[in-house]
Parts: sequence; structure tokens; C-alpha cells
Amino acid sequence: MVARHSPTLMKQAILLCGTATLCAAFAPAQARAEMVMVASSAVDSAAEDETGQASTQANTRRTFVPEDFARFAPRSALDMARQIPGFSIREGEGDRGLGQADTNVLINGRRISGKSNGPVAALQRIPTNEVVRLELVDGASLDIGGLTGQVLNVVTASAGGISGQFRYSPQIRSRGTPARLYEGSVAFAGGGQKDEWTLALQNDSNRRGDDGPERVFDSAGNLIDLREEIRNSDFDVFGLSGSYTRIANNENVLNITGQIGGVIRRDTEISERSGPISPVDRTRSLRSTEDEFNVELGVDYQFAVLGGRLKLIAFHRYEDSPTTSVQITEFADGSPADGTRFVRDADEGETIGRAEFTFGALGGDLVYAIEGARNYLDISSALEALDTQGAFQPVGLAGASARVEEDRVDTGLTYSRGVAQGLQLQVSLGGEYSRISQSGPFGQTRTFYRPKGFVALDWKASSDLSIAGRVERRVGQLNFFDFIASVDLDQDRTDVTNANLVPPQSWVLEVEANIGLGALGSLALRPFYEDISDIVDQIPIAGGGQAPGNLPSAKSYGVEGDLTLLSEPLGWRGTRADLGFRYAGSSVRDPLIGNKRELGGFRTASINADLRHDFRGTSWAVGGSANWSDNAPNVRLDEIALDRESFAFVSAFVENKDIAGLTVRASVNNLVNRKNRFDRTVFADRAAGIVDFVEDRDRTFGMIFTLAIEGSF
Repeated sequence: MVARHSPTLMKQAILLCGTATLCAAFAPAQARAEMVMVASSAVDSAAEDETGQASTQANTRRTFVPEDFARFAPRSALDMARQIPGFSIREGEGDRGLGQADTNVLINGRRISGKSNGPVAALQRIPTNEVVRLELVDGASLDIGGLTGQVLNVVTASAGGISGQFRYSPQIRSRGTPARLYEGSVAFAGGGQKDEWTLALQNDSNRRGDDGPERVFDSAGNLIDLREEIRNSDFDVFGLSGSYTRIANNENVLNITGQIGGVIRRDTEISERSGPISPVDRTRSLRSTEDEFNVELGVDYQFAVLGGRLKLIAFHRYEDSPTTSVQITEFADGSPADGTRFVRDADEGETIGRAEFTFGALGGDLVYAIEGARNYLDISSALEALDTQGAFQPVGLAGASARVEEDRVDTGLTYSRGVAQGLQLQVSLGGEYSRISQSGPFGQTRTFYRPKGFVALDWKASSDLSIAGRVERRVGQLNFFDFIASVDLDQDRTDVTNANLVPPQSWVLEVEANIGLGALGSLALRPFYEDISDIVDQIPIAGGGQAPGNLPSAKSYGVEGDLTLLSEPLGWRGTRADLGFRYAGSSVRDPLIGNKRELGGFRTASINADLRHDFRGTSWAVGGSANWSDNAPNVRLDEIALDRESFAFVSAFVENKDIAGLTVRASVNNLVNRKNRFDRTVFADRAAGIVDFVEDRDRTFGMIFTLAIEGSF
């Protein structure tokens, strides 16, 4: 494990690393990083002498200190992490217990025992003055099951007293959307010699909307309906989150993380319709709401026992999400309105208990883990339709109210060790037992026994090349909402209940290559391949209707990457370019037609580019970004729909890092007028290729103006 440093050692680190940074201030980036690593190594030696804990410096790829990020005026550990060349934070899916680590961020060598309160939230709460350094280490070298490739370890130490940071970011749009006035956060941190704590209050707010025409064509391509539509979506995701860590004199470690919050969402769409599909002009209004409450708490305690270290973890989360959707169509001639209403109240919960025992054996580290978990989803739903008197009356929807539960126990043994100079091995073998039950007339109870595990190698081939490979047998997590009947009033879709869903399994091959380009920057490449059994996709249901269900097999494959380029070797200073990209494909056999196609909604391509220039000797910076993505259509038994955008979302910004001690950034987004587009073909008989109608939507949302103000205290 990575040692946590006392304030005294933190000061030594700042002096040593600061000296290296000062000496390297005008050196190429790669040389500067090497100097910082030398200083960090000296600090590690001191820390090992004082605490007796082993250092991971031998397996450290790169080390950064706060001074390395000074040009970006960071306010938190998150700001620093996002500027590390060639590294991207992996939040993880966070939906299959707390088993194998699925994120790539540690804090003081420890995993974050949270899900929605995960690595991004944790790093955002840590102010810069509490960061000693950031290390990129070989994941397979750590005694934490599931970590391979580049892993970021953020080493912190309390600066004493209470410090904090704040952010406020209002936004306005050029087309028909209310101003965003309540986006912001404030975070506090403190502690002493043996403990640290953080606390943050934030609201992730947004006001979105677009408008434009939707055209409907018959099977012969004739225009049969013209719809002028305006949509607005207002939501606020607010919460109070925090963490507490205490290291006792005997090196026992207590961690507590928690969050309490909610979501308020209000969506409205007004559609003015005319055309030969109906002899009467009409107005359709669609309104939906959500008022969510959620809470999450994770506690872990680590202590020495029987010659090793035992870590006990307890985790619980709960979410209550009542939602309502109402669709009403009013006619210009005064005819009685048509309308439907779908109301649903969903309660979700997850409780986990886990134990991990780590000890040295066979020339390496062994971790035995056992975990028990209970997940549940309890839904009560009702579908109603307007009668001729304008009152809503119940409509039957079988299987719309039910409870789904999963009880699961899994266990495994993970072994890690260095097998040669620069080569780390990690092997894990285990299995799980699960029982899934559903209440109601379609309910049943089933049990599953599934093996799982992985083999991973991390190879530090040279100072400029690290390669990590991993082969894993993985068990997927079902979405419990897929079991229960539901209605989409916007697109007039119905999914019936399906109690026969089976958790998918897959063989996963992942490779990560990190290539240093010297003073020019770095490149990370991540090819992947996944062979999936019991993939979940849309299928016909016995007895009629369709719903998410299992297909025998599917494949996905592709490559992702991150490229960072620095301008210094090209003759000028202060410019940095970052490029993230993905190119991928998938294959599944369609259950209706039998042909092979892409997985529904699978992201096939994306490009994200960022450019920034900091003017030397000033507080000013300018830059911009552009992003584009493409995805496969969503396929149902009776339709094919593609939700997409026109090419490129482009932004530009200007930033001053010291206006009365504040960082102020003004940005303009959507400079090339990207549009939201939606195409849907609805079939009378998709197997026979008989089209019922085609929809073509094209909406504009205009330019977006954002002001971000950040400060520290």
C-alpha cells in the first residue's frame, strides 16, 4: 500500500519536489517529470523509515506534484488529475457490488468505497493545498483485485485548519431556454495529524431545449404530417457528500464516505401538428416530472490480524424516484382531447457486506475476499387514458407493478507479484451464487452459479513504454427495470414484463499501451474485445409483445485512446492539445430477421479534442474544444430509430486565473450550430420489410454562453 504522509513529511515533499520543479522550470516536460520523480523517491524513503510501510515507487510510472499544474490554476485534486497527459479517469459502472475494482483512482493507496459518490466526487472535494503528489502506478503491482494498467494514486496530507473551494457557473442560451442560475458547489476540507475530512454541497443544474420541425412520411415517401416542436428540459441534481479518514497509532484505518441528495426534473414538449394524416390541426403536449431522493453510505475499517491486513466494508444505498408522464392532444375543431398518463414510483436499494484479507505468500501478495449483497427494485405503476368527459380512467398494463430482488454471494482469491524486472502478474479465481426473484403473476425465483476471474500482466518495457494486458471472465449486472412492463408515451412504445432475464457473461480481452513521446507528450492506446453470452437486447416475448431479453451471443471490439501534445519541442511555450478517440464495432444476430447487426445504441465512434494556450508571464489563457460521436441505431421488433447530432460541437473560451484571486472563464459553445436529429422507421411488418411510416426530426438549440467563477479559501 502507498504510505500516507504526515504534515511534516508533506513539507519535506514540497521542499524536495519544489526544488526539482524550480530547477526544471525551463526544461523539456519529460526531463522535468524525471526530476520530480527523483525528489518523490527521496520522500518515499523518508516515509518508509517513519511508517514502516512499503513504498510503491518502484512501480511508479510517473509522478506529479502540485507545482506541475500551476499554469492551470487548479482548485482541487480533480483539476490536477484531468491535466495528467495520457490519463483518463474511469468512473466504473459501479453496479456489480464492490468486488473487483472497476475504477482507476486511489486516494492514499485505498479504493473509494462509494458508487454514485465515486472518484470524481471524491477528488473534487480535495483542495490543492492538501495534495502532496499524484502518482501513476502499475495497477497489477497493488494488492487490490481488478486493478491493471495505469492507476492514479493521489497522496494527500491535511494542511491543518479548514480550507475550501467554491464554483459558480451561470449559463444562458440563445434559443428559448431559461437561464441556468443555480449551478455551483462549495467544498471544505480539514483534519489533523491522524485524520482528514471533506464535505461538499453542490448542484449540477441544467436548462436545455431545442426546437424545429419533424416530418412524417408514409411508406411511399409522401409527406403526411408536419410538426413544429419546442422542447425544454430543466433538471437539478443536488446533494451533500463527504468523507472521513482516520489512521490510528497502530496503523488501523477507518474510512467513511456518504452522500444524500436528490433530482428535480421537469420536461416539456409542445408539438403543433398539421397534415393529411388527420383532417384537423392539433396540438400535442408532453410533460414529464421526476422528484428523486437518494442516500448512500460506505464504511470500511482495515486492521492487522494473523500476520496480514483485514478490511471490512459495509455499503448501503437507497433511491426513491416517483415519475409522471402525461401526453394530451387537443384538436382545433374542439373535438374531445386524447390523452394518456403513466405514473410510476420506483424504490431501489442495495446493501453490501464485504471482507478482504491481504497477506504475503508465495513471493507476492494474496487477497481472499468474500462479499454478500442484496439488490432490489420495487415499482408501482399505473397507466390511464382520457375518456370523452376529459377524465383519466385506468388502463390495464399487466406486470407494471412488481418487486425484483437479487441475493448474491461471491468469493475469490487474488494473487499478485513481480515475476521479472518491470513485469507484474495478477491472477484472480472465484465464483458467485445469485438468486433472482420477481413478485406478481409473472414472478418466479431462479438461482445461478457463475465462475469468474482474470489474469493480468503489467510490463514496464522502458521509461517510455508500459503495456498492460488482461483476460477476464466477467458476470454482468441486469437492469431490474427491464423485468417490469413500462410505457414510453413520447414514442408510443410498450414493453411487456419479462421475468426470464438471465445475467450476461463475457470473456473480455483488454490491452493498454502507454507510450511516452518524450518532450512532445504521450499516447495511450486501449484495444478491447468482448465475447458476450446471454446479451440483453430487444426480443419477442411468448404470449405477445416485446421487451428486453437475452440473445445467445454478441461481440464488441475496438480501440480507444488519448493523445497529449505539448508545444515546447516545436519552438514555442504554453500550448497543449489533447485528443481522445474511440473506434468500435459490435455484432449480434437479430431475433426477428436473423441477420447480424450492431448492438442497439452501441457507440461506434467518438472524437474529443481540446486545445489550450497559456500566455507566458500573464494570468490569461485561451482555448477551445470540439467533439463528435456516432452510435448504432436502436432496434425494436417494429422499428429502427437513430438518435444523433450533426457534425461537431465546438466551443471556445478565454480565462483569467487571477481576478482578485479568482479564476474566471467565459466560454461560447456550439459555434458551428450543431443540431439534434432523430430518425425513426416504424414497420407494419419488419420481417417482411413493410414500412408503416417514417419520422425525420431536425432541431436547433443555438449558442450557449457560460461563465465559470472558481475560488479557494
